[in-house]
Amino acid sequence: MKISYHGHSVVKIKTKSHTILIDPFITGNEITDLKASEQQVDAILLTHGHDDHVGDTVEIAKKCNAIVIAPFELANYIQSKGVEVHPMGIGGECEFEFGKVKFTQAFHSSSTTTEDGNIIYLGMPTGIIFSAEGTTLYHAGDTGLFGDMKLIGERHDIDIAFLPIGSNFTMGPEDAAYATELIQPKIVVPIHYNTFPPIKQDPEYFKGLVKKADVQVLSAGEFVTLS
Repeated sequence: MKISYHGHSVVKIKTKSHTILIDPFITGNEITDLKASEQQVDAILLTHGHDDHVGDTVEIAKKCNAIVIAPFELANYIQSKGVEVHPMGIGGECEFEFGKVKFTQAFHSSSTTTEDGNIIYLGMPTGIIFSAEGTTLYHAGDTGLFGDMKLIGERHDIDIAFLPIGSNFTMGPEDAAYATELIQPKIVVPIHYNTFPPIKQDPEYFKGLVKKADVQVLSAGEFVTLS
């Protein structure tokens, strides 16, 4: 399995036979290396409904005939755009031909705003646990620190955790470092920072706070180094 980071919260997973994108915010993302028109994927996983996570989902899914796997309300909204979806709920898991997906809780919000300014509620925000080819990763989505991260670590042997460090809207570096202690991943990658001024952070500061995991600070397009 090859796992790469592409700025903000965008993660790409390549198994032996499939390609999966998580939260493909590409258009309007000044720190990504991707172009939406060039993506060839089999599935898209979404943590919640904010535009900086849903991003180019509909366009990519239609072009690639890809399935979108998302929390129930968000999945229904995406389906209304003419895309094949698989809705899921927090705590549920499903085995797909490309791997196993499980949604966890996250403490944030989830909505989209229409062109005329109306806010559409899109259900609960989530994190994602993805397992395939003997590797398990946890993408926390947008979230604050919460104590049940300890249960996530106890219930799943997490190889790689993608944790937000941007603060303002999510955990900051200190809380993300504490979250790492609770989750106990082998590798942790900071995400959701430096895309916009309110979430400006120094990932090296976060790295210095983490004591029991291999912190890999990745630039857009770089791969996680698996041991």
